[in-house]
Amino acid sequence: MKIIILAGGGGSRLFPLSRTRFPKQFLKLNGDKSLLAQTIERFSTLFNPSNMVIVTNQEYVHHVKTELVAAKAQEAHILLEPVARNTAPAIALAVRYCVDRLGCELDEVIFVTPSDHIIRPLEMFTTNLGQALGMTKMNKIVTLGVKPDSPETGYGYIQTGKPSDGGFIVESFHEKPDKATAEAYVTEGNYYWNSGMLAFTICCLMEELRVHRPDIYALTDTVLDIMTENFAEMPNISIDYAVVEKSRQVVMLPLTTEWSDIGSWDAIYNVLDKDANGNAVQGDCIPIDCSNTLILGHSRLIAGIGLEDLLVVETDDVIVVAKKGESQKVKDLVSELTSKGRVEADEHTTVYRPWGLYTVLCSGQGYKMKKIVVNPGQVLSLQMHYHRSEHWIVIGGTAKVTIGEIEQMVHENESVFVPQTTKHRMENPGKLLLEIIEVQNGSYLGEDDIVRFEDIYGRVST
Repeated sequence: MKIIILAGGGGSRLFPLSRTRFPKQFLKLNGDKSLLAQTIERFSTLFNPSNMVIVTNQEYVHHVKTELVAAKAQEAHILLEPVARNTAPAIALAVRYCVDRLGCELDEVIFVTPSDHIIRPLEMFTTNLGQALGMTKMNKIVTLGVKPDSPETGYGYIQTGKPSDGGFIVESFHEKPDKATAEAYVTEGNYYWNSGMLAFTICCLMEELRVHRPDIYALTDTVLDIMTENFAEMPNISIDYAVVEKSRQVVMLPLTTEWSDIGSWDAIYNVLDKDANGNAVQGDCIPIDCSNTLILGHSRLIAGIGLEDLLVVETDDVIVVAKKGESQKVKDLVSELTSKGRVEADEHTTVYRPWGLYTVLCSGQGYKMKKIVVNPGQVLSLQMHYHRSEHWIVIGGTAKVTIGEIEQMVHENESVFVPQTTKHRMENPGKLLLEIIEVQNGSYLGEDDIVRFEDIYGRVST
């Protein structure tokens, strides 16, 4: 069996923690490890990481590498989508990778899973995984469904029919319903939440693609290099729309574990531990006479007085307050921020890069101040800016700096000046973190005012 973990999605429903540049799968919401790391570890007890393929994109690849280290799974394969084309092309690309690079035969079982769900306990999930494996041997596509315990409007639903091979025949799929429809689904009893997890053999998926999506099949039935080169021709379509909702080979297996895709702040509240008054609290927070309230603090003291059935989430640049039951509307907030060109929709004040990270400390007309952290042995690109100069002050570690034709070592409590339109580079040659305060001055301070000439991370435009 090969495990395909989909880790390229963005998502906006957990704003302000989840943002375009740092989506949900990299968040640490219920412990000290990210949801992606937890997903990897869920399968590591049964499979060597070399049997896992993490599908992501260039924007997130350095995050994925970090999480593989955290999960002690560096042997896992990272597959980059050339362009974003939804889950059907992503899964097809991963299947082609399994055949061409991992030597899989057509009867190999593939298990596809999102990277941002909470599933527990592991023992029960392992049982379900074994059941799914057995059902694929009968040339079935197995989708895992979750028995609903509430009329959730944020999930898609699977309507089931007669029992079949340990699961149920699928009658139909339904998009996210309104409240009344969701209540009717729960009452009827034969509707399940769609978990997004699938199991199938390679030959079964290929045949279903041939029948239902010949355009995807035509590219998948080539070789990996050709498929990658022409990936932009793929349709932007989910695996559900492309195959699962049309195929007659689909059966549903009930997932017997606790499951949540934590797709809203209401869902986060449900999975977190709570105090005697039903409050879920994280960070430097003091609730007084509060009940059934979520308070997540990050960078400052959050004091709540007399709050009831509220959701309060704070980062160092955004505070979101919502009624419980209304958190699905957070995506509408993000859409409005995007329409107004607000940077908060896309990134945090702390931005991760392949070499480390930087945090914007303050900014104003004509200036911006950052704290830059460069990991040991890492080097920034050789670059130039048209509209700004930079002043670097080393506050920790030692920097190897190139400015124009001059290369020098800059130590703690020393500084250098980088003139506008001058090629420059920063490197951490030491074994400790390099920490720098950068002060930018200029008429335009956007991150797109970077012209790269050399870059070990492949970010030079051709």
